Amino acid sequence: MSDFMSLIIPAYNEADMISIAYSEIRQVLDGIGIEYEFIFVDDGSDDDTYDEVKKLYDLGHTEVHCISFSRHFGKESAIFAGLTEAKGDCCVVMDCDLQHPPEALIEMYKLRKEGYEVIKGVKKSRGKESLLYKFMSKLFNSVISRCSGIDLENSSDFIMLDRTVVDSLLSMPETATFFRGLSRWVGYNSVELPFEVADRRRGESKWSSKSLVKYAINNIAVFSAEPLQLVTVMGVIFILGSLLVGGEALYRYFTHTALGGFTTVIGLILLTGGIIMISLGIIGIYIAQIFDEVKKRPRYLVEKRF
Repeated sequence: MSDFMSLIIPAYNEADMISIAYSEIRQVLDGIGIEYEFIFVDDGSDDDTYDEVKKLYDLGHTEVHCISFSRHFGKESAIFAGLTEAKGDCCVVMDCDLQHPPEALIEMYKLRKEGYEVIKGVKKSRGKESLLYKFMSKLFNSVISRCSGIDLENSSDFIMLDRTVVDSLLSMPETATFFRGLSRWVGYNSVELPFEVADRRRGESKWSSKSLVKYAINNIAVFSAEPLQLVTVMGVIFILGSLLVGGEALYRYFTHTALGGFTTVIGLILLTGGIIMISLGIIGIYIAQIFDEVKKRPRYLVEKRF
C-alpha cells in the first residue's frame, strides 16, 4: 500500500494560523515517516493568507502548495479544489484552525494500514461553542440524517480518503456539493474515529448564525429530496382537515345549527395561505438548485497558485 499523503487545508482569513498549522501537522507526519504534501486552499481571503503560505514555500518547503480563489466560493468548493489538485495515495481534509487535532492523523494512518478506505473523524464533544451554535448544529445534523438516511450525527469534515474514494468523488458531475454527506454516501470500507475538538489557537470562527442557516438549507436541498415530500404530506393533512371541517359544516347546515363562522373562515384562509407559501418556498429552493446546475458554471475560479 502506497503511503504518499495529501493534506488538504481550506483557509479563509487564517493568516495567523498558516505557519502554526503547518509546523504542528508536519511534526506529526514526520513522526509517522511518510511522504506528504500540503495543499492550502485560500478561499478568497481578505488578509495575508496566501502570502503566509508563499513564505513557507519560499523558505524551501517545496511540499507546500497553494490554490488561491478569485473570490470567496465557500468551504465545499475549497475542499473539492484541494481534492482535484491532490496527488497523494490518500487525502486528509482538515481545518486550518487546528480544531481537528493533528495527533489523530497517527490513528487514521494506522486504520488505513488495516484496510479502511474512509476514516471519518467524529466529534466526541463540540468544544467551546455557544449554546445556539451547538443547538443549530445538532438540529441540522439530525434533520439531514433523517432526510438522507445517512448518519451524520457529530460528523465533521475531518476525514482521510483513499485515492479510490477521491476519484469517485471527483467523478460526480454536480456543481453544488455537500462533502460531508457525499464522503459517507459513497460507501467503501469505512470506520469512525472519535476525537476531541480542540480550542482555536487564534482568531474567531468565520461562521455567523446567518451563514450557518444558509449553509444548512442549501445542503439539505443539495443532498435530499425529502423536503419536497413534506409539501405532499402537508397537502394531505390539510385535505383531511378540510374534510372534517366541511363535514361538520354540512351537518350543522342540515340540522339548522349552523353558527356565524367568520373567525373560523379567516383562520382557515390564513392556515391555507401559510401552507401554500411554505410549499412554494420549499419548491423554490429546489428550482434555484436546478437553475444553478443547468448553468454549468465551475465550482470555483483560481486566481493564482504555486
